Amino acid sequence: MNDWLQGDGEMAERVRCHDWASTPLGPMEQWPDVLKTTVALSFASHFPQAIVWGPELIMLYNDAFVPILGDKPEALGQPFNAVWQEAWEVIRPIADAAFEGRATYIENFPLIIERGVGPEHAYFTFCYSPIRDSHGAVVGMLDTVTETTNAVFMARRLAVLDAISGAIASATDPASIMAATTEVVAKHLQLSNCAYADMEPDEDSFTIRGNWAAPGSPSIVGHYSLAGFGQLAVSRLQAGEPLIIDDNLLQLPPAEAASFQALGVTATLCMPLMKDGRLAALMAIHDNKPRQWSSYDLSLLGEVTERSWAHIERVRAAAIVREGLSALADLNATLEQRVEERTTLLIQTEAALRQSQKLEAIGQLTGGVAHDFNNLLTIIRSSVDFLRSPDLSEERRQRYMNAVADTVERASKLTNQLLAFARRQPLNPEIFDAGQRVRNIGDVLETVTGARIHVQVQLPERSCYIRADSSQFETALINVALNARDAMDGQGTLVLRLEGDRPLPCIRGHGGSKKAFVAISLTDTGTGICSQTFEHIFEPFFTTKGVGKGTGLGLSQVFGFAKQSGGNVDVASVVGEGTVFTLYLPQVEPDAGLDSHAQAVLEPALDRTRRRILIVEDNLEVGRFANQILQDLGYQTVWATHADEALEMVGPDAMAFDGVFSDVVMPGIGGVALAKELRRRRPGLPVILTSGYSEELAKNGYEGFQFLAKPYSADQVSRVLAKAMCKD
Repeated sequence: MNDWLQGDGEMAERVRCHDWASTPLGPMEQWPDVLKTTVALSFASHFPQAIVWGPELIMLYNDAFVPILGDKPEALGQPFNAVWQEAWEVIRPIADAAFEGRATYIENFPLIIERGVGPEHAYFTFCYSPIRDSHGAVVGMLDTVTETTNAVFMARRLAVLDAISGAIASATDPASIMAATTEVVAKHLQLSNCAYADMEPDEDSFTIRGNWAAPGSPSIVGHYSLAGFGQLAVSRLQAGEPLIIDDNLLQLPPAEAASFQALGVTATLCMPLMKDGRLAALMAIHDNKPRQWSSYDLSLLGEVTERSWAHIERVRAAAIVREGLSALADLNATLEQRVEERTTLLIQTEAALRQSQKLEAIGQLTGGVAHDFNNLLTIIRSSVDFLRSPDLSEERRQRYMNAVADTVERASKLTNQLLAFARRQPLNPEIFDAGQRVRNIGDVLETVTGARIHVQVQLPERSCYIRADSSQFETALINVALNARDAMDGQGTLVLRLEGDRPLPCIRGHGGSKKAFVAISLTDTGTGICSQTFEHIFEPFFTTKGVGKGTGLGLSQVFGFAKQSGGNVDVASVVGEGTVFTLYLPQVEPDAGLDSHAQAVLEPALDRTRRRILIVEDNLEVGRFANQILQDLGYQTVWATHADEALEMVGPDAMAFDGVFSDVVMPGIGGVALAKELRRRRPGLPVILTSGYSEELAKNGYEGFQFLAKPYSADQVSRVLAKAMCKD
């Protein structure tokens, strides 16, 4: 009790100076021990917390709770229902339930709080937990607050973007896209106008082509000049910065304000679109009364502006393609000049068509991913809703919990498939005998390629080892073999040959190397590859197969795997005779590490109760769960929200903790850099890295550190920590 009263916080000072003798609680010396303990823990917490005590509902709270009170009167020592008088009808049933002994909550409660730049809308979830005395009687409640503003705004943003996508799905002209987009945004934000404009080459003149106006508001479609709206508009928009005006009568000179007033506009938020260093388009939202624009308004308008431009350019490109194809029919093929013009236009048209098809493919992929994820989220959301039911049977509770766990696993696999498609997945390299894997793949190909293709496997006498992702290695060889099968039309000879201690030659402009490489070649007796096709074979989506018979991603995966593993892939082909694909990967010496049996023997001997783990996680929700998982596993934990704080906690010799459990992607110093610094201070310190995706890990791998992919389970955390601690 005395410890937190001696603190320097603002609330600690208020508690010391408050006249407790005049309140129903009485002097602090007479407070019950459970109240003293609860108050001390609340004041030590970094999260907003308030305490409601006794039948008079007397309120105490920590410093973090102060911004939530906003412009409320001094609440310390006041009745809880008096402080929240205007919302008491909502809060009272929840508070009553807590005093009856049940933990309850209010989800996404709206408030207006000060952020340092002015008042902003925010949302919070208030969780009320009963406080019991030594006899088990409820004597108060603890109110713990979690801010959910980002989640609420994210849901709203996704709903708006989904509504726009649905509205323009069948649009074939820019006008339809502009009309649908401006209407959705204006109605969502309750605006008087929303407009889209194209800039002229002089970056001053612009034409508003799409505009939605609320009833009673005039249309502002027309041709305008930025200079006519004042120097502020010119300087900010031409520099690529948004123009934000809450009240033009207060923020602008009379002449400039008059330009906005003539359009019936008082508040404006205008977002510039910069392309290739120039101002290309504008999208603006207006209100006919003063309005303070929020960060949500700004971010939403920015994303809608980018998407609108992309959609409009797509339909314009399609229109150009249609016009080009129509023009081809009218060319005079008898004149040499016309023939040359026709050829040039045809090339341009085909290039535009291919680009349009690629954009369409990406759109289909995005839609498919969104569909799959929405299905998975529906299962999770429905299961969670059922789990909240107080009278749920144990059998149904287990069923819904298993459904959530299984669905999370499916979502994780879907994410890994997407990363593999983009060649951005972190590889899981291991040292293995390449000859043994090639022999196994040869046996598999006997079945895959068919009885009329003879598969030969040629291996050296000495074993050759490589360090690579074995799953990706096998996938790459099978992808090449399947292409060879198709090139031979199901009949011929396929030779798999492995050679060690080979230098890496220069391939397609990439430098070679004199270090030892393992070369795995696949030689077929097929039709070969013509020169026009040869330079495109590794491009994503490129395929010479018929519709529905190939995705054009097989050889792209081979090239991405080879480059990401430190090697390359070479191709030689003669039309009519066959093709040779050669995969080069760095050769290594065999590694005799600690086997899994030895690890299994060591893990049970770990005494977790004496092990202190430092958790480094900037996401509050994830950090809270990670902290709970480690504590449930028996570890003593301390949580840091960024790397600088973590380095200060561990000390110069990093002896303050037995291990570190850190996220990879964080503001400032990232997890990999933090792990390297910790190892510099204490080489043997166990460090476990965790991430859902990291560009750094995708490029460089795990760099010798233990890694656990998100999302992870408590069982996975237990195993990876036990493995790391046993090596300590």
